[in-house]
Amino acid sequence: MKHLIDPMDLSVKEIDDILNLALDIIDNKEKYSNVCKGKKLATLFFEPSTRTRLSFEAAMMELGGNVLGFSSAASSSSSKGESVGDTVKIVSCYADIIAMRHFKEGAPMLASMKSDVPIINAGDGGHNHPTQTLTDLLTIKREKGRLSNLTIGLCGDLMFGRTVHSLIKALSRYEGIEFILISPDELKIPDYIRTEVIEKNNITYREVTSMEDVIGELDILYMTRVQRERFFNEADYIRLKDSYILDNSKLVTAKSDLSILHPLPRVNEIAVEVDDDPRACYFKQALNGKFVRMALIMTLLGLEA
Repeated sequence: MKHLIDPMDLSVKEIDDILNLALDIIDNKEKYSNVCKGKKLATLFFEPSTRTRLSFEAAMMELGGNVLGFSSAASSSSSKGESVGDTVKIVSCYADIIAMRHFKEGAPMLASMKSDVPIINAGDGGHNHPTQTLTDLLTIKREKGRLSNLTIGLCGDLMFGRTVHSLIKALSRYEGIEFILISPDELKIPDYIRTEVIEKNNITYREVTSMEDVIGELDILYMTRVQRERFFNEADYIRLKDSYILDNSKLVTAKSDLSILHPLPRVNEIAVEVDDDPRACYFKQALNGKFVRMALIMTLLGLEA
């Protein structure tokens, strides 16, 4: 039995196999419509979510399976004091696979030690978000045709952004990757990501504070929101929340084939006017999330069409 807690739980070959399966699902949806017949996915979301939870549910339904679960901690027995381990042990009696989001870093790892079925980390605090990473990789592959030899700008909240941390880990294993890390000093990438992932793998990187100075170099621009829920005080959030706002004027010097990604939800860090730019990929990215989660569910359950 295999779990997915961290993107590094998957080898490069396993990632490539999941992405290739997702591409085949996109091209042959009917072929996969009953692969999970009789199977159940439990979605245990202790933290609010729209895209991730619904895309997991849509993925399982399109595979012919069923879904059960809850969408907030308040509607689970954790509100009565039940431990994560006990919750997961019980739910694994009812479901074949579990997708879990939790506000505490490490909670899905703890769950995997108690579960009798595969656990998928759907986001744990500011730590990891491996299925968003698979979504990002599928989007990059569909837009660029490759996952190597790319200059990638990561912009915004790089300290608390779990999607950024997971994407850096995954891309660190591909050749010719360069990261340009764009953030205010207060939201720079955590030291452990810089030293244990980027520098350990001898990846070229720069840390800058200006998006405009580097946007012309980028193949991928990965925007993130400044996350109010990760701050300890409102004053710091208000001071930093508008640090970077991507609008049409900032795209004038960007490459014609730039791909703009965002894990969503956005607040105001991408102006609505950018939505009509052909380089905007974030809504396609959300759709790709459904297909890659279909492929992941099949892979962890050991199913084939």
